[in-house]
Amino acid sequence: MRKWLERRQRALRAGVLGGLGLLAALPAVGADETFDPGTHPAVARWVDAQVASGADRGWLEKALKQAAYRQGVLDAMSKAPERHLRWDEYRDIFIQPERIQAGADFVRAHRDAFERARKTYGVAPEVIAAIIGVETYYGRHTGSHRVLDSLATLAFRHPSRGEFFRGELAAFLTITREQAVDPGSLEGSYAGAMGYPQFIPTSYQAYAVDFDDDGKRDLWHDPVDAIGSVGNYFARHGWQAGAPIVGEATGPATPPNDIAFNRTKPPYERVDALAAAGIRAQGSSLAASRRVIPLALEVADGETRYRLGYRNFYVITRYNHSHLYAMAVATLAERIREALEASA
Repeated sequence: MRKWLERRQRALRAGVLGGLGLLAALPAVGADETFDPGTHPAVARWVDAQVASGADRGWLEKALKQAAYRQGVLDAMSKAPERHLRWDEYRDIFIQPERIQAGADFVRAHRDAFERARKTYGVAPEVIAAIIGVETYYGRHTGSHRVLDSLATLAFRHPSRGEFFRGELAAFLTITREQAVDPGSLEGSYAGAMGYPQFIPTSYQAYAVDFDDDGKRDLWHDPVDAIGSVGNYFARHGWQAGAPIVGEATGPATPPNDIAFNRTKPPYERVDALAAAGIRAQGSSLAASRRVIPLALEVADGETRYRLGYRNFYVITRYNHSHLYAMAVATLAERIREALEASA
């Protein structure tokens, strides 16, 4: 079964369905539009392609008859950020006393699961907690959009990313069938991210684990499965147990133009090249040939704060491709650790 799912997912990602002309075949959108294969030829052809890959026709047709078009999903996907956020503005969204304390409480409430995740995957409890804290405030806010509606709308109505979301829709329906869950009953983000850790369906398939051994991988309701799944996600992306995430640095008032800052890719700038540009690690000695991710963080009054990201910083950006996101996770993790140590 696992190998079949992997082959099917590779086919989806390779664009097996890309040439079907799906968007062009759909009729005009109505406020109450559904994605019933009986009335939408393009959806019917997509179902045919899934059945050819081994899916159950009756299950797919029944599920898609429940799916409704949601204009708000497309609006949310296309909406550009209102303004560029400085690091201090982005930080203050997530680094608040209440969220820090809630993170420490979350770790204490599930201490056994966090310690088992540390031993199994090498990821510290505060890091896993910080991911869940940033994503859903430890499961309090997991999204209010029906996942089925969001993914169907994006799969068949998004102007440029339909193929990607058709793959996510296929993965979502496979998950719900395997776990005997009504696909119309699950809620998540407008982009189809789900549960405590906000995994998209293909990530759910690839990285979710049954960490409490109850026979199912449940990221919607089970914090223990979510803890293990985040740990597994990081380990599979190359997390280095016990290694630092980011370090302090000093530098000039204006970031030098010959240094590429804030790129979310594996460490790429040598320490000696940064030193030549006036950017130096603070409080630690790094080998001249070591590569790091140079970060120049804009804060209030036009000031710049410098940091050096390490391999684990890059791994966090595999979860969300934003250096500010990774900084928020790293900072929240540190604050949660400090709160745990203070209470101990």
